[in-house]
Amino acid sequence: MSERKPAGMSDESWVEQRIGEAVDRGDFEGLPGTGRPLPQGEADEDWWVRGYLRREDVSTDLSLPAPLVLRREADDIDHTVGRLLDEAAVRRVVGELNQRVEESWRRPADHGPVARRVDAEEVVARWRENRTEPAPVPVTAPRTSWWRRFRPRLKRSTTPSA
Repeated sequence: MSERKPAGMSDESWVEQRIGEAVDRGDFEGLPGTGRPLPQGEADEDWWVRGYLRREDVSTDLSLPAPLVLRREADDIDHTVGRLLDEAAVRRVVGELNQRVEESWRRPADHGPVARRVDAEEVVARWRENRTEPAPVPVTAPRTSWWRRFRPRLKRSTTPSA
């Protein structure tokens, strides 16, 4: 457990003292990256965060305010429902989006304009218009179990048993 800062010492000098003690003990020896230069940052102060998000392949939508995320989802709704197979699923996705939009209206608006609702009928009409019929599923013969394929065939006797 770390020791407490003495009452008469400033925070900065106490921290510097603790770092000096750690250097004397060798706590900073052999750390990964020792001797390599620090990466050069871009002009803005968030260069490291941007690089981290890029390296880890994290969506930047996580850092957006909720109304902007909802507006982006509303703009991309045709792409989202384009791969759905039936109208009920399209209506369900639109209903869930509209429910989240209405919930965002109940929260105080801290971040500019609020998101808009999506008209389910318009989305369904565009979905029908852009929809391609799915390819028919080929009908195959029922598979037999592996046991039936590999067990020896037993011959039935033609003579009645006595």
